[in-house]
Amino acid sequence: MLDEASTPETPEQQRFAALARSVEAGLIGRQPLVEKLLVGLVTGGHMLIEGVPGLAKTRAVKLLAGGLDASFARIQCTPDLMPSDLTGTSVFRPGQGDFEFVEGPIFHGLVLVDEINRAPPKVQSALLEAMGEGQVTVAGQTYGLPDPFMVVATQNPIEHEGTFPLPEAQLDRFMLHSVVTPPGPEDERAILDLVEQEAIGGEADAPMPLSTADVLAARKAVANVHVSPALKDYIVRLVTATRGGDAEISALVEHPVSPRGTLSLAAGARALAWLRGRDYATPEDVRELAPDALSHRLILTWRASADGETPRGVVDRLLTKIEAL
Repeated sequence: MLDEASTPETPEQQRFAALARSVEAGLIGRQPLVEKLLVGLVTGGHMLIEGVPGLAKTRAVKLLAGGLDASFARIQCTPDLMPSDLTGTSVFRPGQGDFEFVEGPIFHGLVLVDEINRAPPKVQSALLEAMGEGQVTVAGQTYGLPDPFMVVATQNPIEHEGTFPLPEAQLDRFMLHSVVTPPGPEDERAILDLVEQEAIGGEADAPMPLSTADVLAARKAVANVHVSPALKDYIVRLVTATRGGDAEISALVEHPVSPRGTLSLAAGARALAWLRGRDYATPEDVRELAPDALSHRLILTWRASADGETPRGVVDRLLTKIEAL
């Protein structure tokens, strides 16, 4: 959701603002989620969306895909899914007398991995190389993925039956981890009206899909958004507080935030500023994205968890204790 006081100035920003409005029109009460999806898109970051079934997680990604002139694939995760179901496999062609590699659904510009925590760990691990390196290796041969390439995964809460917790290395590959909650009564009433309107063919006109060139140009523009030395120091102080920089916080943490968290938070702040029509990032951008950029990279001690602490609660404490200079 764009800041009213920061009207997009460049044609690229205007096109992304139109995409945001189009996606938001198909969702109710999910403007922050839409904005974070666009943050991932213009930074090349991947996103994990968590919430109970029925909260429009999959719908949000499909609406985003509809606004992009890029290939899209949806992978429905199940406990019997195999890594080759994602990456592809080599198939023997009798007529040629040789093996031919058949690409899997991971070879698309935007990939929705639905209910990722219902897939076994070996399938989750198959995503590591794709998300981290933009390539996959099958039978000793490496294949490059499209550019731009973005993975958006959804998951149900870990305590639900039939799920596998994502390994720490997998979680660290996601730039942002957003948690969606059930809508309130007013939003739910609006959802009912929206679905009824769509059922009778009342969908709004969509803007011209963004091309690959538009996305790559936006990424270049985002990289040039100014982050002041003081703001960089603020980001570093937030992250290093989990490693002993703050005694109270570090006592709650078993494994602190990695440097990838610092990079993700800085890149996200740049992207958020650009989407809101600014060429500089602010402490408010950092504070807004910090819970989604850092909490999934924190592992708390067993005592902290037993006392009811949560990673997001720890990040909230960080934001209260550590102020921007």
